[in-house]
Amino acid sequence: MNTTTRVLPTIRQLPPNLVNQIAAGEVIERPASVVKELVENSIDAGSHRIEVTIAGGGTELIRISDDGCGMTADQLPLAVASHATSKLPDDDSLFSVRTLGFRGEALASIGSVSHMTIRSRTEGDDCGSEVTVRGGVIESPAPCGCPVGTVIEIKNLFFNTPVRHRFLKTAGTERGHIVEAFTRLALANPQVHFVLINNDKIVYDLPVSTRWSDRIGAFFGDEIASVLIPIRDDDDPVRISGYVCDPSVSRGNNRMQYLFLNGRHIRDRSLQHALGEAYRGLLMVGRFPVCFLRMDMPPELIDVNVHPTKLEVRFTDGGKVYARLLQTLRHQFLRTDMTHRVGPGPAHGDDTVSPTVAPVQPIAGSPALSEQLQRQSVIDWARTGIQKPIATTQTLPPAGIPAFQPYPGGSSIPASGNDIAPWEVASNESGDSAASSDVTDSDRPASPSVCYLGFQVHNRYLVTQDEAGMVVIDQHALHERVLYERVCAKVLGEGKSLEAQRLLVPEPVSLTPAERTAALDAKETLAKVGLEIDDFGGETIVIQSYPAMLKNGSPADMLRVVLEALMSAGKQPDAKDLLNHLLSTIACKAAVKAGDPLASEEIISLLEQKDLYQDTHHCPHGRPTALFFSRDELDRMFGRLGPRGRA
Repeated sequence: MNTTTRVLPTIRQLPPNLVNQIAAGEVIERPASVVKELVENSIDAGSHRIEVTIAGGGTELIRISDDGCGMTADQLPLAVASHATSKLPDDDSLFSVRTLGFRGEALASIGSVSHMTIRSRTEGDDCGSEVTVRGGVIESPAPCGCPVGTVIEIKNLFFNTPVRHRFLKTAGTERGHIVEAFTRLALANPQVHFVLINNDKIVYDLPVSTRWSDRIGAFFGDEIASVLIPIRDDDDPVRISGYVCDPSVSRGNNRMQYLFLNGRHIRDRSLQHALGEAYRGLLMVGRFPVCFLRMDMPPELIDVNVHPTKLEVRFTDGGKVYARLLQTLRHQFLRTDMTHRVGPGPAHGDDTVSPTVAPVQPIAGSPALSEQLQRQSVIDWARTGIQKPIATTQTLPPAGIPAFQPYPGGSSIPASGNDIAPWEVASNESGDSAASSDVTDSDRPASPSVCYLGFQVHNRYLVTQDEAGMVVIDQHALHERVLYERVCAKVLGEGKSLEAQRLLVPEPVSLTPAERTAALDAKETLAKVGLEIDDFGGETIVIQSYPAMLKNGSPADMLRVVLEALMSAGKQPDAKDLLNHLLSTIACKAAVKAGDPLASEEIISLLEQKDLYQDTHHCPHGRPTALFFSRDELDRMFGRLGPRGRA
């Protein structure tokens, strides 16, 4: 029998240079990591101006210069030593970190894999000091001439770690990562003048900004800056401020979600989920919101020492922070008009007129029809089973008048609709009139305020106006949202179930084993939306009742649509999320469809209901319900805006 002697491995103390290279593998992933660490040090030094210069994607040269407090000659050797820092004055400071960098290993790690030169001077020194590090070998400090502050040059990054150098991408790709790191730091610190130079060309020159939106616009342009919605909540201990973007601007990933905690850029799945929940129903599936949010809280409530690059943090009460962010965003959304604008429009938060659907105005001259509407106190939407009261002061054009034609407010209506063209103005109360003719705007007298009741286009869109412009409404999307808000208020708000219509003969439905299991597991949830089922044996279940608002639909088809949602939600879907999905599905099925002709009173009722809820700017699936064309945008598209204004 052969036996082998096992050799016991020898435990040895690793040399400092190897320790620093290992640390560099964790902290210094690529040139962008160097830029991040060095710029954070410059910010912590109280700099007012920071200049970043790179060449060759950062592998050839990275130079960071600042006008911060600087370092003395005796402090320079400690700055490049392992685990040495000025940012933790005592042991307890680790649990109340108020700076960006504090591990004390960044400069040592960078110096171990590059050629590094540091020049620094304080206000009290007559001259500066210089120290060089070559692959971890530190030379003695020497005097040099330099302004107050610090300049750090990194050349030949990863020259002695060829494996790491081989895994770097092209210079253009590495430059992109550096720009992203620079963007995060410059966004978090608008009080600092930032400059980025690439291959001797200025990429960004960002002066100090008192308005954060200006710094955001400098990076992302007018597309983002013009749709920023201000967010602010100053209640202690968690304070939230910043901007989120209107749902009209979104992205296919979450890379444009900038979250800053106490001045540090972070990534947190919980906060990103809260952001997505706040936009539920405002964005299409697969789209992500854009945000720039700053959160401030006492350092003792967070742990920033859980990730080598401090990108992730841990909250002592993550649930409270999640709820706070979600509540703040939803509260602001309820106060913001999110009607989708066509063309440039005023930024959110400006003192401008918000686009809203014009209220339906009474039209005089139709007492018979007015009495008829007084007798008919409700309009029964036969497709939905929902009744909507109509105010008796709102009337419709009399018979013979084309519906939804413009008339001056309060004026009498001609006896025949053929007596007036849409572009003509009827006589007003004083007897003056203005007929349409080939005259210029300067010759035509000012016409009184005109009100459109709204008209249907292609049996799918409704057109109306207000003082600020024109609104085109998707009838299905708007009705779907109205129904969704109504059923949510009843089921989720009041805790009731939707009205159910009992079937005279229960309808059997054959399902697959997986569908049957999912249906029976969610039996109570289905009952809340008016869909009552029972087990019939085998793979068959029977439908006992059906939502009353879907009385013209097929119970079996609706059940299968609901089961698709059940099964796609996972084995243990969240009950509230599942119920919300079912309610949106029912609202979609019950709403009028594109192509359905609507009676005039139905159009009036739908337009009126738009103003009864605050979330009617988007359907439950995130599509806009209306497009707003401002008067200026219409004039611009028709070439009526000249250098002197309207022409």
